[in-house]
Amino acid sequence: MKKNIIASLLLGLFAGSATANQAIAGEANANQANVSQVNVNQTMAHAQIGASVSQAGQFNDWLPQVMQRFNGLAEVKAQAARRQQALMSIDAADKAVYNPELGLGYQNASEDTYSLDINQTIDWGDKRGVATRIAQLESEILLSSIALERNQMLSERLLALTSQSQARKALEFQKQQFEIAKAQLDIARQRTEVGDISSVELQLMQLDVASNAADYALAEQASIAADGAVLALFGEFELPFEDFVNALTLQASHIQVSPELPALKSAYQQVLMAKVSTEQAKADGSADPSISLSAEREGEENKFGVGVSIPLQIRNNYSEAIAVANQGVVIAEQTYLAAERILLQQQKQFSLSLPRLTQRYQDWSELVLTSGSKAASSLSQQWQAGDISTSDYLQSQRQMSGSYLAGLALESALYESWLSWMGASGQLEGYLNSQLSTQGGSAAGQVN
Repeated sequence: MKKNIIASLLLGLFAGSATANQAIAGEANANQANVSQVNVNQTMAHAQIGASVSQAGQFNDWLPQVMQRFNGLAEVKAQAARRQQALMSIDAADKAVYNPELGLGYQNASEDTYSLDINQTIDWGDKRGVATRIAQLESEILLSSIALERNQMLSERLLALTSQSQARKALEFQKQQFEIAKAQLDIARQRTEVGDISSVELQLMQLDVASNAADYALAEQASIAADGAVLALFGEFELPFEDFVNALTLQASHIQVSPELPALKSAYQQVLMAKVSTEQAKADGSADPSISLSAEREGEENKFGVGVSIPLQIRNNYSEAIAVANQGVVIAEQTYLAAERILLQQQKQFSLSLPRLTQRYQDWSELVLTSGSKAASSLSQQWQAGDISTSDYLQSQRQMSGSYLAGLALESALYESWLSWMGASGQLEGYLNSQLSTQGGSAAGQVN
């Protein structure tokens, strides 16, 4: 986008400055040749615009490198370790609840007595099965949370890259505006010497240069801040990036809000977890019997025994614990419904805002291409010829500058709206992976 907009708005101004210098020197033929060159440059600029638009949405040139750096971040590696920990917890839960107990005894009496006992409690309430199911759900909840966190982290970092790109565009634009203003000031001094403009108009040109210098300085500071934000998130600030504003479509980001959406999957699995917790409460309250085998030798006599013990749930039948677990199901269900309502509201807001932003951006682009470049190419010539006053000339320059910066603001708003929704709903990484797959690139990569 930097090539297209800056070319269309600024080539005419650069050429106009040169034309004005030639006019001051009285070179009419060179003036005419320069005007022709302006038209050629504008035609090339329009060709560059078409190429930029046709390449929109191509992620292969920069996204794989960005994802490689993203996956190398310490916080992303920590997510991979958390995922591995969750998988290990399933194996830990899928083990027997009770181990056998071995007892040895000796009595020193008139006849020495030796005893051997083996005791095993039976998992009658299937505590092991419930624990395994809980571990599986906990693992799924963690993986869902990691997927959502990953999308949000990726959204935050892509927003930082887009902000850096926009800040650099603004910096380049303000730099060129400053250079143009200085060139025009030189012309104004020459015109003042020959009495073509007044000293007051010269002072207005000087004030315009000072204003452009201030805008240039502020743009530099904004660009430095944007670089710092990227540095804080990636550990470096020179990363490959290309604009993809024309890929920000509502169709690409529209999906039905359902429990399978990453933003809701964790909350839905919390409902399933609460239901399994009621089964766990019942399993914990079950009376697990114990079976024992014993062997005893008293003097010359051998004895064998079998025993069974069953807990008597007289003082605590665990009904209150089961009631608490049932109440947890109600809480989890209402929490899910609240999260779903919030996400639906975010989706509605996004569905309303993105088409309007896109339409306004398209309108702006068409107006800039049709009128901006024409105005820029003739403005300086008209001022030099005296067709417009210096104040009108400066006001027109400011108007074109404001038009370009308004376009940057629209681009930034589009990026922020689209990336924020895609990150909050958990769709961003899947969409980027699908784009790379469609375009023949490698997948962006997920936590393994």
